[in-house]
Amino acid sequence: MPSPGFQKNWMLYKRLLTYLRRYWKVFFASLVSLSIAASTEAAFVSLMKPLVDHGFVGKDLHAIYWIPPAIVGLFVLRGVTSFINEYSTSWLTGHLVQTLRQEMFVRLLRLPVPYYDDNMSGRLMSRITYDADQVTVAGFNIITVSVKDGITVLSLLGYLLYLDWQLTLICFTVFPAVALCIRIVSKRLRKLSHQSQLQIAQVTQILNDSITCQKLVKIYGGESYEVGRFDKASADLRRNAVKQVSASSISTSLTQLFIAIALAFVLYFAALRAQQNVLSAGAFMAFLSAMTMLFAPIKRIANISQSLQKGLAAAESVFAFLDETTENDHGTRQLASPKGQITFQQLSFRYPHAEKWALEDINLVIQPGETVALVGASGSGKTTLVSLLPRFYDPTQGQILLDGLPVEEIRLASLREHIALVSREVVLFNDTVAANIAYGRMGNVSRDELMAAAQAANALEFIEAMPDGFDTVIGEHGVKLSGGQRQRLAIARALLKNAPILILDEATSALDTVSEHLVQEALEKLMQNRTTIVIAHRLSTIENADRIVVMNHGRIAEIGTHQTLLAAKGLYANLHKIHFRES
Repeated sequence: MPSPGFQKNWMLYKRLLTYLRRYWKVFFASLVSLSIAASTEAAFVSLMKPLVDHGFVGKDLHAIYWIPPAIVGLFVLRGVTSFINEYSTSWLTGHLVQTLRQEMFVRLLRLPVPYYDDNMSGRLMSRITYDADQVTVAGFNIITVSVKDGITVLSLLGYLLYLDWQLTLICFTVFPAVALCIRIVSKRLRKLSHQSQLQIAQVTQILNDSITCQKLVKIYGGESYEVGRFDKASADLRRNAVKQVSASSISTSLTQLFIAIALAFVLYFAALRAQQNVLSAGAFMAFLSAMTMLFAPIKRIANISQSLQKGLAAAESVFAFLDETTENDHGTRQLASPKGQITFQQLSFRYPHAEKWALEDINLVIQPGETVALVGASGSGKTTLVSLLPRFYDPTQGQILLDGLPVEEIRLASLREHIALVSREVVLFNDTVAANIAYGRMGNVSRDELMAAAQAANALEFIEAMPDGFDTVIGEHGVKLSGGQRQRLAIARALLKNAPILILDEATSALDTVSEHLVQEALEKLMQNRTTIVIAHRLSTIENADRIVVMNHGRIAEIGTHQTLLAAKGLYANLHKIHFRES
Protein backbone atom coordinates (compact mmCIF):
# COMPACT_ATOMS: atom_id res chain seq x y z
CA MET A 1 0.00 0.00 0.00
CA PRO A 2 1.44 3.44 -0.97
CA SER A 3 2.66 5.58 1.90
CA PRO A 4 0.74 8.78 2.84
CA GLY A 5 3.70 10.83 1.59
CA PHE A 6 3.57 9.15 -1.82
CA GLN A 7 -0.20 9.64 -2.06
CA LYS A 8 0.17 13.32 -1.16
CA ASN A 9 2.90 13.83 -3.77
CA TRP A 10 0.83 12.02 -6.39
CA MET A 11 -2.21 14.20 -5.64
CA LEU A 12 -0.05 17.31 -6.06
CA TYR A 13 1.27 16.05 -9.39
CA LYS A 14 -2.19 14.99 -10.54
CA ARG A 15 -3.54 18.46 -9.80
CA LEU A 16 -0.57 20.08 -11.51
CA LEU A 17 -1.08 18.02 -14.65
CA THR A 18 -4.69 19.22 -14.94
CA TYR A 19 -3.28 22.61 -15.99
CA LEU A 20 -1.77 20.93 -19.07
CA ARG A 21 -5.04 19.60 -20.48
CA ARG A 22 -5.64 22.61 -22.70
CA TYR A 23 -2.08 22.30 -24.06
CA TRP A 24 -1.97 18.51 -24.38
CA LYS A 25 -0.87 18.62 -28.04
CA VAL A 26 2.18 20.73 -27.23
CA PHE A 27 2.90 18.53 -24.20
CA PHE A 28 2.61 15.39 -26.34
CA ALA A 29 4.98 16.84 -28.97
CA SER A 30 7.42 17.66 -26.17
CA LEU A 31 7.36 14.09 -24.82
CA VAL A 32 7.74 12.52 -28.29
CA SER A 33 10.70 14.72 -29.19
CA LEU A 34 12.18 14.08 -25.75
CA SER A 35 11.86 10.32 -26.19
CA ILE A 36 13.49 10.40 -29.63
CA ALA A 37 16.38 12.54 -28.36
CA ALA A 38 16.92 10.14 -25.43
CA SER A 39 16.87 7.07 -27.70
CA THR A 40 19.78 8.39 -29.78
CA GLU A 41 22.12 7.70 -26.83
CA ALA A 42 21.71 3.93 -27.09
CA ALA A 43 21.67 4.13 -30.89
CA PHE A 44 25.03 5.89 -30.84
CA VAL A 45 26.55 3.28 -28.50
CA SER A 46 25.25 0.45 -30.70
CA LEU A 47 27.39 1.78 -33.55
CA MET A 48 30.57 1.18 -31.51
CA LYS A 49 30.45 -2.62 -31.90
CA PRO A 50 30.36 -2.77 -35.74
CA LEU A 51 32.80 0.15 -35.96
CA VAL A 52 35.43 -1.71 -33.91
CA ASP A 53 34.72 -5.29 -35.01
CA HIS A 54 34.24 -4.60 -38.72
CA GLY A 55 35.96 -1.30 -39.27
CA PHE A 56 39.14 -1.63 -37.18
CA VAL A 57 39.52 -5.37 -36.52
CA GLY A 58 37.92 -6.76 -39.73
CA LYS A 59 39.18 -3.93 -41.99
CA ASP A 60 35.75 -3.74 -43.65
CA LEU A 61 35.68 -0.56 -45.76
CA HIS A 62 31.89 -0.72 -46.10
CA ALA A 63 31.51 -0.28 -42.32
CA ILE A 64 33.92 2.66 -42.37
CA TYR A 65 31.84 4.32 -45.10
CA TRP A 66 28.36 4.04 -43.57
CA ILE A 67 28.98 4.34 -39.81
CA PRO A 68 30.38 7.96 -39.68
CA PRO A 69 27.44 9.40 -41.71
CA ALA A 70 25.07 7.44 -39.46
CA ILE A 71 26.67 9.09 -36.41
CA VAL A 72 26.24 12.53 -37.99
CA GLY A 73 22.62 11.71 -38.83
CA LEU A 74 21.95 10.63 -35.23
CA PHE A 75 23.29 13.90 -33.85
CA VAL A 76 21.26 15.94 -36.37
CA LEU A 77 18.13 14.06 -35.25
CA ARG A 78 19.10 14.60 -31.63
CA GLY A 79 19.65 18.33 -32.16
CA VAL A 80 16.29 18.86 -33.90
CA THR A 81 14.27 16.87 -31.35
CA SER A 82 16.10 18.51 -28.43
CA PHE A 83 15.25 21.96 -29.81
CA ILE A 84 11.57 21.00 -30.21
CA ASN A 85 11.51 19.66 -26.66
CA GLU A 86 13.24 22.65 -25.06
CA TYR A 87 11.12 25.18 -26.96
CA SER A 88 7.82 23.46 -26.16
CA THR A 89 8.84 22.94 -22.53
CA SER A 90 9.73 26.61 -22.16
CA TRP A 91 6.40 27.58 -23.78
CA LEU A 92 4.44 25.29 -21.48
CA THR A 93 6.37 26.42 -18.40
CA GLY A 94 5.64 30.07 -19.15
CA HIS A 95 1.93 29.39 -19.58
CA LEU A 96 1.75 27.31 -16.41
CA VAL A 97 3.43 30.00 -14.28
CA GLN A 98 1.24 32.71 -15.82
CA THR A 99 -1.94 30.69 -15.18
CA LEU A 100 -0.98 29.91 -11.58
CA ARG A 101 -0.09 33.52 -10.85
CA GLN A 102 -3.33 34.77 -12.37
CA GLU A 103 -5.39 32.32 -10.31
CA MET A 104 -3.44 33.20 -7.16
CA PHE A 105 -3.89 36.93 -7.75
CA VAL A 106 -7.63 36.48 -8.27
CA ARG A 107 -7.77 34.42 -5.05
CA LEU A 108 -5.72 37.10 -3.26
CA LEU A 109 -8.25 39.78 -4.16
CA ARG A 110 -11.15 37.62 -2.95
CA LEU A 111 -9.68 36.66 0.40
CA PRO A 112 -11.42 38.09 3.49
CA VAL A 113 -9.86 40.97 5.42
CA PRO A 114 -9.04 38.76 8.48
CA TYR A 115 -6.72 36.70 6.26
CA TYR A 116 -4.66 39.82 5.54
CA ASP A 117 -4.62 40.59 9.27
CA ASP A 118 -3.09 37.18 10.05
CA ASN A 119 -0.54 36.85 7.21
CA MET A 120 2.61 38.79 6.35
CA SER A 121 2.42 40.73 3.10
CA GLY A 122 5.94 39.46 2.31
CA ARG A 123 4.74 35.85 2.47
CA LEU A 124 1.78 36.64 0.23
CA MET A 125 4.04 38.25 -2.36
CA SER A 126 6.67 35.49 -2.26
CA ARG A 127 3.97 32.87 -2.80
CA ILE A 128 2.86 34.50 -6.03
CA THR A 129 6.29 35.54 -7.30
CA TYR A 130 8.58 32.75 -6.03
CA ASP A 131 6.50 29.67 -5.18
CA ALA A 132 4.52 29.77 -8.44
CA ASP A 133 7.79 29.81 -10.39
CA GLN A 134 9.23 26.94 -8.37
CA VAL A 135 6.18 24.79 -9.18
CA THR A 136 7.49 24.45 -12.74
CA VAL A 137 10.51 22.67 -11.28
CA ALA A 138 8.18 19.96 -10.00
CA GLY A 139 6.28 20.13 -13.28
CA PHE A 140 8.34 20.18 -16.44
CA ASN A 141 11.94 20.02 -15.27
CA ILE A 142 11.28 16.84 -13.33
CA ILE A 143 9.28 15.37 -16.20
CA THR A 144 12.07 16.26 -18.62
CA VAL A 145 14.77 14.65 -16.50
CA SER A 146 12.63 11.64 -15.60
CA VAL A 147 11.51 10.88 -19.15
CA LYS A 148 14.70 11.75 -21.01
CA ASP A 149 17.16 10.23 -18.57
CA GLY A 150 14.78 7.38 -17.75
CA ILE A 151 14.55 6.39 -21.42
CA THR A 152 18.30 6.83 -21.79
CA VAL A 153 19.01 4.56 -18.83
CA LEU A 154 16.46 1.93 -19.91
CA SER A 155 17.67 1.90 -23.51
CA LEU A 156 21.31 1.63 -22.43
CA LEU A 157 20.47 -1.12 -19.92
CA GLY A 158 18.50 -2.94 -22.65
CA TYR A 159 21.48 -2.78 -24.96
CA LEU A 160 23.76 -3.98 -22.15
CA LEU A 161 21.46 -6.96 -21.56
CA TYR A 162 21.59 -7.69 -25.27
CA LEU A 163 25.40 -7.62 -25.25
CA ASP A 164 25.92 -9.66 -22.06
CA TRP A 165 23.08 -10.21 -19.60
CA GLN A 166 25.33 -11.73 -16.93
CA LEU A 167 27.55 -8.67 -16.70
CA THR A 168 24.50 -6.40 -16.76
CA LEU A 169 22.98 -8.08 -13.70
CA ILE A 170 25.85 -6.65 -11.67
CA CYS A 171 24.51 -3.16 -12.43
CA PHE A 172 21.15 -4.00 -10.87
CA THR A 173 22.72 -4.72 -7.49
CA VAL A 174 23.28 -0.99 -6.85
CA PHE A 175 19.68 0.11 -7.47
CA PRO A 176 18.22 -0.78 -4.02
CA ALA A 177 21.04 1.10 -2.27
CA VAL A 178 20.54 4.15 -4.51
CA ALA A 179 16.75 4.10 -3.94
CA LEU A 180 17.20 3.96 -0.13
CA CYS A 181 19.67 6.85 -0.22
CA ILE A 182 17.31 9.01 -2.30
CA ARG A 183 14.36 8.28 -0.02
CA ILE A 184 16.23 9.35 3.13
CA VAL A 185 17.57 12.53 1.55
CA SER A 186 14.14 13.44 0.07
CA LYS A 187 12.55 13.84 3.50
CA ARG A 188 15.36 16.13 4.58
CA LEU A 189 15.11 18.22 1.41
CA ARG A 190 11.30 18.67 1.69
CA LYS A 191 11.67 20.03 5.23
CA LEU A 192 14.46 22.39 4.15
CA SER A 193 12.39 23.59 1.16
CA HIS A 194 9.49 24.56 3.42
CA GLN A 195 11.90 26.48 5.67
CA SER A 196 13.37 28.19 2.60
CA GLN A 197 9.94 29.47 1.54
CA LEU A 198 9.36 31.06 4.95
CA GLN A 199 12.86 32.59 4.95
CA ILE A 200 12.36 34.09 1.48
CA ALA A 201 9.07 35.54 2.72
CA GLN A 202 10.90 37.05 5.71
CA VAL A 203 13.50 38.68 3.43
CA THR A 204 10.71 40.04 1.21
CA GLN A 205 8.86 41.40 4.26
CA ILE A 206 11.94 43.21 5.59
CA LEU A 207 12.56 44.73 2.15
CA ASN A 208 8.93 45.83 1.92
CA ASP A 209 9.02 47.36 5.43
CA SER A 210 12.30 49.19 4.77
CA ILE A 211 11.02 50.66 1.49
CA THR A 212 7.56 51.58 2.79
CA CYS A 213 8.87 53.04 6.05
CA GLN A 214 12.09 54.55 4.65
CA LYS A 215 11.39 58.03 6.10
CA LEU A 216 10.77 56.55 9.53
CA VAL A 217 13.99 54.53 9.27
CA LYS A 218 15.96 57.67 8.43
CA ILE A 219 14.49 59.97 11.08
CA TYR A 220 14.91 57.45 13.90
CA GLY A 221 18.31 56.21 12.74
CA GLY A 222 17.04 52.69 12.20
CA GLU A 223 19.49 51.84 9.41
CA SER A 224 21.67 49.62 11.62
CA TYR A 225 18.66 47.83 13.06
CA GLU A 226 17.20 47.15 9.59
CA VAL A 227 20.61 46.01 8.28
CA GLY A 228 20.82 43.63 11.23
CA ARG A 229 17.34 42.21 10.52
CA PHE A 230 18.19 41.79 6.84
CA ASP A 231 21.59 40.21 7.57
CA LYS A 232 20.03 37.68 9.91
CA ALA A 233 17.28 36.75 7.43
CA SER A 234 19.81 36.53 4.59
CA ALA A 235 22.15 34.39 6.71
CA ASP A 236 19.30 32.00 7.56
CA LEU A 237 18.46 31.70 3.87
CA ARG A 238 22.13 31.12 3.00
CA ARG A 239 22.51 28.40 5.64
CA ASN A 240 19.38 26.70 4.38
CA ALA A 241 20.73 26.71 0.80
CA VAL A 242 24.01 25.20 1.99
CA LYS A 243 22.13 22.47 3.89
CA GLN A 244 20.11 21.64 0.77
CA VAL A 245 23.25 21.44 -1.38
CA SER A 246 25.00 19.32 1.28
CA ALA A 247 22.14 16.84 1.48
CA SER A 248 21.92 16.62 -2.31
CA SER A 249 25.70 16.31 -2.63
CA ILE A 250 25.83 13.43 -0.14
CA SER A 251 23.14 11.64 -2.11
CA THR A 252 25.03 12.19 -5.39
CA SER A 253 28.37 11.09 -3.93
CA LEU A 254 26.94 7.89 -2.50
CA THR A 255 25.17 7.12 -5.79
CA GLN A 256 28.39 7.62 -7.74
CA LEU A 257 30.27 5.42 -5.25
CA PHE A 258 27.80 2.58 -5.71
CA ILE A 259 28.02 2.92 -9.49
CA ALA A 260 31.83 3.00 -9.38
CA ILE A 261 31.89 -0.23 -7.33
CA ALA A 262 29.54 -1.87 -9.83
CA LEU A 263 31.68 -0.61 -12.73
CA ALA A 264 34.84 -2.01 -11.15
CA PHE A 265 33.25 -5.47 -10.90
CA VAL A 266 31.93 -5.20 -14.47
CA LEU A 267 35.35 -4.28 -15.87
CA TYR A 268 37.00 -7.15 -14.00
CA PHE A 269 34.56 -9.80 -15.20
CA ALA A 270 34.42 -8.29 -18.72
CA ALA A 271 38.20 -8.57 -19.02
CA LEU A 272 38.00 -12.24 -17.96
CA ARG A 273 35.27 -12.95 -20.52
CA ALA A 274 37.24 -11.16 -23.24
CA GLN A 275 40.25 -13.41 -22.53
CA GLN A 276 37.97 -16.41 -22.97
CA ASN A 277 36.79 -14.94 -26.34
CA VAL A 278 33.22 -14.68 -25.05
CA LEU A 279 33.25 -10.91 -25.71
CA SER A 280 34.63 -9.45 -28.94
CA ALA A 281 36.68 -6.28 -28.89
CA GLY A 282 33.76 -4.33 -30.37
CA ALA A 283 31.28 -5.77 -27.86
CA PHE A 284 33.62 -4.95 -24.98
CA MET A 285 34.08 -1.38 -26.31
CA ALA A 286 30.33 -0.95 -26.74
CA PHE A 287 29.67 -2.41 -23.27
CA LEU A 288 32.23 -0.08 -21.69
CA SER A 289 30.84 2.95 -23.56
CA ALA A 290 27.27 2.17 -22.49
CA MET A 291 28.35 1.70 -18.88
CA THR A 292 30.21 5.03 -18.97
CA MET A 293 27.26 6.82 -20.56
CA LEU A 294 25.02 5.57 -17.75
CA PHE A 295 26.89 7.79 -15.28
CA ALA A 296 25.46 11.16 -16.38
CA PRO A 297 21.73 10.26 -16.52
CA ILE A 298 21.88 8.28 -13.27
CA LYS A 299 23.64 11.23 -11.62
CA ARG A 300 20.89 13.59 -12.84
CA ILE A 301 18.20 11.21 -11.65
CA ALA A 302 19.92 11.04 -8.25
CA ASN A 303 20.04 14.86 -8.16
CA ILE A 304 16.39 15.11 -9.10
CA SER A 305 15.39 14.64 -5.48
CA GLN A 306 16.42 18.18 -4.52
CA SER A 307 14.50 19.77 -7.40
CA LEU A 308 11.53 17.48 -6.84
CA GLN A 309 11.19 18.25 -3.13
CA LYS A 310 11.64 21.99 -3.74
CA GLY A 311 9.01 21.90 -6.47
CA LEU A 312 6.57 19.79 -4.47
CA ALA A 313 6.97 22.06 -1.44
CA ALA A 314 6.20 25.04 -3.69
CA ALA A 315 3.22 23.22 -5.25
CA GLU A 316 1.94 22.42 -1.77
CA SER A 317 2.19 26.11 -0.84
CA VAL A 318 0.53 27.31 -4.06
CA PHE A 319 -2.39 24.88 -3.91
CA ALA A 320 -2.90 25.53 -0.19
CA PHE A 321 -3.21 29.22 -1.06
CA LEU A 322 -5.62 28.51 -3.93
CA ASP A 323 -7.73 26.45 -1.52
CA GLU A 324 -8.03 29.27 1.03
CA THR A 325 -11.64 30.19 1.80
CA THR A 326 -12.75 33.33 0.00
CA GLU A 327 -15.10 35.99 1.36
CA ASN A 328 -18.53 34.71 2.30
CA ASP A 329 -20.57 35.79 -0.72
CA HIS A 330 -23.71 33.66 -0.64
CA GLY A 331 -26.09 36.57 -1.14
CA THR A 332 -28.45 36.45 -4.10
CA ARG A 333 -30.08 39.89 -3.96
CA GLN A 334 -29.02 42.66 -6.33
CA LEU A 335 -29.47 46.26 -5.18
CA ALA A 336 -30.90 48.58 -7.80
CA SER A 337 -31.05 52.03 -6.18
CA PRO A 338 -31.05 51.76 -2.37
CA LYS A 339 -32.47 54.60 -0.32
CA GLY A 340 -29.71 54.21 2.25
CA GLN A 341 -31.45 53.26 5.50
CA ILE A 342 -28.94 51.42 7.72
CA THR A 343 -29.97 49.39 10.76
CA PHE A 344 -27.55 47.90 13.29
CA GLN A 345 -29.62 45.35 15.18
CA GLN A 346 -28.33 43.81 18.45
CA LEU A 347 -24.91 43.81 16.88
CA SER A 348 -21.84 42.37 18.64
CA PHE A 349 -18.41 41.60 17.24
CA ARG A 350 -15.17 40.07 18.50
CA TYR A 351 -11.97 39.76 16.48
CA PRO A 352 -10.56 36.24 16.08
CA HIS A 353 -8.41 35.21 19.06
CA ALA A 354 -9.37 38.39 20.96
CA GLU A 355 -10.44 38.12 24.60
CA LYS A 356 -12.72 41.15 24.69
CA TRP A 357 -15.65 42.19 22.54
CA ALA A 358 -14.88 45.02 20.12
CA LEU A 359 -18.61 45.82 19.88
CA GLU A 360 -21.45 44.85 22.21
CA ASP A 361 -25.20 45.09 21.68
CA ILE A 362 -25.21 47.93 19.15
CA ASN A 363 -28.71 49.10 18.18
CA LEU A 364 -28.82 52.04 15.79
CA VAL A 365 -30.99 53.12 12.85
CA ILE A 366 -29.64 55.67 10.36
CA GLN A 367 -32.28 57.18 8.08
CA PRO A 368 -31.75 57.81 4.34
CA GLY A 369 -29.83 61.05 3.75
CA GLU A 370 -28.96 61.42 7.44
CA THR A 371 -25.47 62.34 8.62
CA VAL A 372 -24.43 60.45 11.76
CA ALA A 373 -21.11 61.09 13.47
CA LEU A 374 -19.32 58.49 15.59
CA VAL A 375 -17.09 59.87 18.34
CA GLY A 376 -15.25 58.35 21.24
CA ALA A 377 -11.85 57.52 22.59
CA SER A 378 -9.41 55.46 20.56
CA GLY A 379 -10.38 51.77 20.70
CA SER A 380 -14.04 52.46 21.41
CA GLY A 381 -15.14 50.53 18.29
CA LYS A 382 -15.88 53.31 15.79
CA THR A 383 -13.81 51.98 12.87
CA THR A 384 -14.85 48.42 13.64
CA LEU A 385 -18.51 49.38 13.37
CA VAL A 386 -18.18 51.00 9.94
CA SER A 387 -15.99 48.09 8.73
CA LEU A 388 -18.94 45.75 9.26
CA LEU A 389 -21.19 47.68 6.86
CA PRO A 390 -19.28 46.80 3.64
CA ARG A 391 -18.70 43.35 5.20
CA PHE A 392 -14.94 43.60 5.62
CA TYR A 393 -15.82 41.54 8.71
CA ASP A 394 -19.00 39.64 9.54
CA PRO A 395 -20.81 40.25 12.85
CA THR A 396 -20.34 37.70 15.60
CA GLN A 397 -23.90 38.27 16.76
CA GLY A 398 -26.84 40.29 15.44
CA GLN A 399 -27.18 41.69 11.95
CA ILE A 400 -27.00 44.76 9.72
CA LEU A 401 -29.91 45.74 7.49
CA LEU A 402 -29.82 47.96 4.41
CA ASP A 403 -33.28 49.23 3.53
CA GLY A 404 -34.64 46.42 5.72
CA LEU A 405 -32.65 43.74 3.88
CA PRO A 406 -29.93 41.76 5.74
CA VAL A 407 -26.61 42.64 4.11
CA GLU A 408 -25.54 38.96 3.98
CA GLU A 409 -28.40 38.35 1.55
CA ILE A 410 -26.99 40.96 -0.83
CA ARG A 411 -24.23 40.07 -3.26
CA LEU A 412 -20.94 41.57 -2.08
CA ALA A 413 -20.23 43.38 -5.35
CA SER A 414 -23.72 44.90 -5.33
CA LEU A 415 -23.46 45.95 -1.67
CA ARG A 416 -20.06 47.60 -2.06
CA GLU A 417 -21.07 49.25 -5.31
CA HIS A 418 -23.33 51.56 -3.27
CA ILE A 419 -20.77 52.46 -0.58
CA ALA A 420 -17.97 55.03 -0.88
CA LEU A 421 -15.12 55.33 1.62
CA VAL A 422 -12.77 58.20 2.43
CA SER A 423 -10.35 57.44 5.23
CA ARG A 424 -7.50 59.16 7.03
CA GLU A 425 -4.97 56.79 5.46
CA VAL A 426 -5.56 57.59 1.80
CA VAL A 427 -4.74 54.72 -0.54
CA LEU A 428 -3.48 55.82 -3.95
CA PHE A 429 -1.91 53.79 -6.74
CA ASN A 430 1.38 54.44 -8.49
CA ASP A 431 -0.46 55.69 -11.54
CA THR A 432 -1.74 58.91 -13.07
CA VAL A 433 -4.05 61.38 -11.34
CA ALA A 434 -6.77 60.47 -13.84
CA ALA A 435 -6.44 56.74 -13.17
CA ASN A 436 -6.67 57.26 -9.40
CA ILE A 437 -9.84 59.36 -9.67
CA ALA A 438 -11.39 57.05 -12.29
CA TYR A 439 -10.90 54.12 -9.90
CA GLY A 440 -14.07 55.34 -8.22
CA ARG A 441 -16.09 54.11 -11.14
CA MET A 442 -14.64 51.25 -13.13
CA GLY A 443 -15.29 51.57 -16.82
CA ASN A 444 -15.10 54.40 -19.34
CA VAL A 445 -14.89 57.77 -17.63
CA SER A 446 -14.72 60.91 -19.75
CA ARG A 447 -12.25 63.70 -19.12
CA ASP A 448 -15.18 66.06 -18.45
CA GLU A 449 -16.42 63.77 -15.65
CA LEU A 450 -12.92 63.65 -14.16
CA MET A 451 -12.66 67.43 -14.23
CA ALA A 452 -16.11 67.83 -12.66
CA ALA A 453 -15.20 65.45 -9.81
CA ALA A 454 -11.86 67.20 -9.28
CA GLN A 455 -13.56 70.61 -9.31
CA ALA A 456 -16.11 69.52 -6.70
CA ALA A 457 -13.29 68.13 -4.54
CA ASN A 458 -11.32 71.41 -4.71
CA ALA A 459 -8.56 69.50 -6.49
CA LEU A 460 -8.69 70.88 -10.03
CA GLU A 461 -6.43 73.85 -9.35
CA PHE A 462 -3.46 71.84 -8.06
CA ILE A 463 -3.98 69.10 -10.66
CA GLU A 464 -3.79 71.57 -13.56
CA ALA A 465 -0.64 73.08 -12.01
CA MET A 466 1.13 69.68 -12.15
CA PRO A 467 3.60 69.00 -15.02
CA ASP A 468 1.27 66.71 -16.99
CA GLY A 469 -2.03 67.65 -15.39
CA PHE A 470 -4.35 64.66 -15.08
CA ASP A 471 -1.69 62.48 -16.75
CA THR A 472 0.91 63.12 -14.03
CA VAL A 473 2.15 59.94 -12.30
CA ILE A 474 1.86 60.59 -8.54
CA GLY A 475 4.33 57.94 -7.32
CA GLU A 476 3.89 55.09 -4.87
CA HIS A 477 1.16 55.91 -2.30
CA GLY A 478 0.93 59.40 -3.88
CA VAL A 479 4.33 60.35 -2.50
CA LYS A 480 4.57 63.35 -4.86
CA LEU A 481 1.46 64.95 -3.33
CA SER A 482 0.82 66.68 -0.02
CA GLY A 483 -1.53 65.20 2.56
CA GLY A 484 -4.33 67.58 1.62
CA GLN A 485 -3.88 66.89 -2.08
CA ARG A 486 -4.02 63.13 -1.52
CA GLN A 487 -7.15 63.54 0.55
CA ARG A 488 -8.86 65.64 -2.11
CA LEU A 489 -8.05 63.02 -4.77
CA ALA A 490 -9.73 60.43 -2.55
CA ILE A 491 -12.78 62.69 -2.26
CA ALA A 492 -12.85 63.17 -6.05
CA ARG A 493 -12.75 59.40 -6.40
CA ALA A 494 -15.70 59.04 -4.01
CA LEU A 495 -17.61 61.82 -5.80
CA LEU A 496 -17.17 60.05 -9.12
CA LYS A 497 -18.51 56.82 -7.66
CA ASN A 498 -21.66 58.72 -6.61
CA ALA A 499 -22.69 56.08 -4.06
CA PRO A 500 -25.76 56.67 -1.85
CA ILE A 501 -23.86 55.61 1.31
CA LEU A 502 -20.69 57.39 2.40
CA ILE A 503 -18.20 56.47 5.14
CA LEU A 504 -15.76 59.15 6.31
CA ASP A 505 -13.14 57.70 8.63
CA GLU A 506 -11.30 60.64 10.23
CA ALA A 507 -10.85 62.16 6.77
CA THR A 508 -9.41 65.48 8.02
CA SER A 509 -7.59 64.50 11.21
CA ALA A 510 -4.07 64.60 9.74
CA LEU A 511 -4.38 67.88 7.83
CA ASP A 512 -3.27 71.43 8.50
CA THR A 513 -5.84 74.23 8.89
CA VAL A 514 -5.76 75.41 5.25
CA SER A 515 -5.94 71.90 3.83
CA GLU A 516 -8.64 70.97 6.31
CA HIS A 517 -10.76 73.90 5.18
CA LEU A 518 -10.47 72.88 1.52
CA VAL A 519 -11.11 69.24 2.28
CA GLN A 520 -14.05 70.06 4.56
CA GLU A 521 -15.63 72.10 1.78
CA ALA A 522 -15.23 69.17 -0.59
CA LEU A 523 -16.66 66.77 1.99
CA GLU A 524 -19.74 68.93 2.47
CA LYS A 525 -20.43 68.70 -1.26
CA LEU A 526 -19.81 64.97 -1.15
CA MET A 527 -22.19 64.43 1.78
CA GLN A 528 -25.17 66.12 0.13
CA ASN A 529 -28.16 63.78 -0.36
CA ARG A 530 -26.20 60.79 0.95
CA THR A 531 -26.48 58.63 4.04
CA THR A 532 -23.22 59.50 5.75
CA ILE A 533 -21.36 57.95 8.69
CA VAL A 534 -18.56 60.19 9.93
CA ILE A 535 -15.83 59.06 12.32
CA ALA A 536 -14.49 62.29 13.75
CA HIS A 537 -11.36 63.08 15.69
CA ARG A 538 -11.86 66.84 15.56
CA LEU A 539 -15.27 67.48 17.10
CA SER A 540 -15.52 70.87 15.42
CA THR A 541 -16.02 69.12 12.08
CA ILE A 542 -19.19 67.28 13.12
CA GLU A 543 -21.12 69.95 15.04
CA ASN A 544 -23.68 70.17 12.20
CA ALA A 545 -24.27 66.41 12.02
CA ASP A 546 -27.90 65.32 12.28
CA ARG A 547 -26.97 63.03 15.17
CA ILE A 548 -23.84 62.25 17.12
CA VAL A 549 -23.27 58.76 18.51
CA VAL A 550 -20.84 58.61 21.41
CA MET A 551 -19.14 55.22 21.81
CA ASN A 552 -17.33 53.88 24.85
CA HIS A 553 -15.69 50.44 25.18
CA GLY A 554 -17.62 49.00 22.24
CA ARG A 555 -21.03 50.25 23.38
CA ILE A 556 -23.21 53.24 22.51
CA ALA A 557 -23.02 55.61 25.46
CA GLU A 558 -24.97 58.63 24.16
CA ILE A 559 -26.94 59.72 21.10
CA GLY A 560 -28.11 63.24 20.27
CA THR A 561 -27.33 66.50 18.49
CA HIS A 562 -24.33 68.62 19.33
CA GLN A 563 -26.36 70.99 21.50
CA THR A 564 -28.38 68.35 23.36
CA LEU A 565 -25.25 66.33 24.17
CA LEU A 566 -23.45 69.41 25.47
CA ALA A 567 -26.46 70.23 27.63
CA ALA A 568 -26.52 66.69 29.00
CA LYS A 569 -22.98 67.26 30.36
CA GLY A 570 -22.08 63.63 29.80
CA LEU A 571 -19.26 61.87 27.97
CA TYR A 572 -19.58 63.99 24.82
CA ALA A 573 -19.47 67.23 26.79
CA ASN A 574 -16.33 66.01 28.50
CA LEU A 575 -14.72 65.08 25.16
CA HIS A 576 -15.69 68.49 23.76
CA LYS A 577 -14.15 70.27 26.76
CA ILE A 578 -10.87 68.36 26.30
CA HIS A 579 -10.89 69.10 22.56
CA PHE A 580 -11.61 72.81 23.16
CA ARG A 581 -8.74 72.99 25.66
CA GLU A 582 -6.34 71.33 23.16
CA SER A 583 -7.49 73.71 20.42
